[in-house]
Amino acid sequence: MSTVPHPPPAVEALIADGTTVEIRPIAPSDRDAVLGLHADRMSAESRRLRFFGASRRAPELAAERLCTDGRPGLLALGAWAGGELIGEADCEALDDPATAELALAVADEWHRRGVATLLLEHLVHAARGRGVRVFEADTLAGNRGVHRVFADLGLPVHRRLEQGEIRVRVPLDETDEHYREAVDGRGRRADVASLGPLLRPASVAVLGASRRPGSVGRTVLRKIRDGGFTGPLWVVNPKAQEVAGERSYPSVGALPAVPDLVVLAVPPGVVAGAAEECGRAGVRALVVLTAGLGQAESRQLMRACRRHSMRMVGPNSLGVAQTDPAVRLDAEFGGAFPLPGTAGVAVQSGGVGIALLERLAWLGIGVSGFVSLGDKYDVSGNDLLRWWEGDGRTELVLLHLESFGNPRAFGRTARRVTRKLPVLTVDAGRSTAGRRGAASHTAAAATPTVTREALFRQAGITATRSIDELVGTAALLYAQPLPAPRGAVAVVSNAGGIGILAADACADAGLLLPELAPDLLESLPEGASARNPVDTTAAVGPAELARCLKAVEHSRAVDALLVCLVPTALATATDGDPVRALLDGPARRRIPIVAVLLDQQVPVRHLTCDDGGRLPSYSDTVAAARALAHARDRARWLAEPSTAEADPPGCDPKAARALVEAHLVAEPDGGWLDPLSTADLLDCYGLPLTTSVWARDEHSAVAAARGLRGLGHGGEVVLKAYWPGQVHKSAAGAVRTGLATDAQARAVFREFGERFGGRLSGAVVQPMAAPGLELLVGVVQDRVFGPLVVLGMGGTTADVLADRTARLAPLTEHDLTAMVTELRGAPLLLGYRGAPPVDLAAVRDVLARISRLAADLPQLVEADLNPLIARPDGVICVDARIRLEPRPSFDPYLRRLRRPAAVQDE
Repeated sequence: MSTVPHPPPAVEALIADGTTVEIRPIAPSDRDAVLGLHADRMSAESRRLRFFGASRRAPELAAERLCTDGRPGLLALGAWAGGELIGEADCEALDDPATAELALAVADEWHRRGVATLLLEHLVHAARGRGVRVFEADTLAGNRGVHRVFADLGLPVHRRLEQGEIRVRVPLDETDEHYREAVDGRGRRADVASLGPLLRPASVAVLGASRRPGSVGRTVLRKIRDGGFTGPLWVVNPKAQEVAGERSYPSVGALPAVPDLVVLAVPPGVVAGAAEECGRAGVRALVVLTAGLGQAESRQLMRACRRHSMRMVGPNSLGVAQTDPAVRLDAEFGGAFPLPGTAGVAVQSGGVGIALLERLAWLGIGVSGFVSLGDKYDVSGNDLLRWWEGDGRTELVLLHLESFGNPRAFGRTARRVTRKLPVLTVDAGRSTAGRRGAASHTAAAATPTVTREALFRQAGITATRSIDELVGTAALLYAQPLPAPRGAVAVVSNAGGIGILAADACADAGLLLPELAPDLLESLPEGASARNPVDTTAAVGPAELARCLKAVEHSRAVDALLVCLVPTALATATDGDPVRALLDGPARRRIPIVAVLLDQQVPVRHLTCDDGGRLPSYSDTVAAARALAHARDRARWLAEPSTAEADPPGCDPKAARALVEAHLVAEPDGGWLDPLSTADLLDCYGLPLTTSVWARDEHSAVAAARGLRGLGHGGEVVLKAYWPGQVHKSAAGAVRTGLATDAQARAVFREFGERFGGRLSGAVVQPMAAPGLELLVGVVQDRVFGPLVVLGMGGTTADVLADRTARLAPLTEHDLTAMVTELRGAPLLLGYRGAPPVDLAAVRDVLARISRLAADLPQLVEADLNPLIARPDGVICVDARIRLEPRPSFDPYLRRLRRPAAVQDE
């Protein structure tokens, strides 16, 4: 069964030079625009290359073909900039509906700016959704521009010369990683180009700065000027001739030149009008400090920004800062000018931003750039990661993000950036309530916290739980080398009690504390303990402590040193302060060293060593241990190989899509699949569901039990009652196991009928499975984050044990192995107390197939394989539930600017 595909929605995206264009289907009402593109904005030579001749009627015929309503097999997309059609790409199905003829046209003044490539990317996506698998096109050999477009696209291109023309054939391979990388690279370059006027402006204007002391606009104006901004700075205020000693202009259009960046500090009701004024003048970037915009004002603001190709930070932003000596922009109303340095900082909360800047300054960590995203209508954390990745100054990134617009794009960017730079975040917005009353064990497990943690883990992001933990971890990563991935720590203290507390904190953080060799520390004072934690006694002096630390460092028994010191009169009266043992040597040694000083008055600070380097010092053992654990986790992430997406053989997505489409035609609102449809869908992906026979009545139940008994463990079968909307079978008393005779099967079916009455649709009969380890494998489709794959200990106690791990699909080969080993119950899978291990390869195969199923079918919103019985000889699923909903296909790799729900058009 097939339905007419919906036309792709209109979206906005960036071309190569950072200009915003709208991509949307060409409609009959666009006939004049299409005719004007071909007749007026393409030269005679461009028309000759496009139409293979100089026919005067070619533009008119093109407009007629592209704008005829309901032309079968035609898909045509246009690119609009400033309300003008600047390019079109179309394909029309040939005799084989999987093959379509491709055509492109771009206005001459927009050549070499990435318009054709962007149109092609969107046409590829839309055509795939209609079942097109190959583009074909006839081109002239001399049309170098179009051949360059094909060559740079990232898809395989096959060319064949025929009578002076080149026949081009482009297979549309959905799994081509080279194409995804090419699209991502183009998006990254366009993004960075668009952010230049915002983050490295040559000129700035403040619109709304008043003469009132202490006002936001006036404060920002003074900070920009006093911070030493290197370019022209102007003020726009029609009610004043001078503000804070600066000449004021009545409008943006009256300025001596068009500013790259305008900071808006005006009342909410005039923000949209001010943005429109800036756009018409040619401004390329806005920072909107104003808060409290209504939905109508927000929509008008976004329309102005997109219509005029302006990137925007805010609204409700604290502002931005750029410490590059060539710019020195401080356009924010926080405290002092941020210290110049190498940390990129992006926050949604202005208060969090102020706190972070203050604490980083206290540590002596300067920033390369600071952006307060505010309500994040446009510029996002993903944009800033792309900018900092290549700005040549940033070495550490700190993020505070309360929401994600496109987490799948963010995760892809972050996976690349974290290979080069540490990226730290505060995991804001965690929920402990979970999803009470969820209809499946998987949905119950997929809380917002689990989903975000999966994103951070897979992207290599260091996720902390508080601002203190974020700053404490940044202090370590900024000043010290990473430990080895093993994470073995030696705790050295001059007081036994604090050493024990530090050892406990390390153990709680998952760090190892190996026992040290007794002869390793021969120089310690009498009464010292050379075990781990090492107790040097209160009498240890700086020289003895230094020898002790050096011995441990070079023993290669550990990967990090945690040194806990308390002030004592014994040591200082003889040899001096033991802290000198930390400062006299180099700050950066073979392994990272952190200090815990109990008399320290601040949570974390940097000690300056004799060589000028820094050593992080904490006032609390827990903070130090958590920072070391985060550093260990980063070392493990960097040591992990980058593996390809899992691609199990034998999957049939075409058949699966047909099954899903048929179900949603019959049930437009979706719902839970019945047992037969569930089995059919799982079979499309080779998932190992046990043999199941549907029985509508007592007679068929007995016959099915008789036929399956020989397959069951102990010659027994299982009966499971079913009715539409069923939730948990076991809790409802709808499962009976161990049925060995016809009489038992008959009696159970009759019992189901009496118990469940008219709602009973029938029963599923299955052979009794052999005992094994019960696991849970499932998927939940998050509307924002995409499909989340869950693995856990299963069975009826799954929710009680709550032993689960999760990853966002699609899973990589590394994810498959990592998920199995992360469970607390992993020893049971690997072989516990002499028991043989389960078939781990089969468990990984199930994870790979459920990941592919979820990635292929966005309509699959919930799936539960529970229990999945794992044994040494394989795995078998004895119960599965799947829920479908009508949802559009979403390609996370397709280039488009996000539009938050608050500013979407009605």
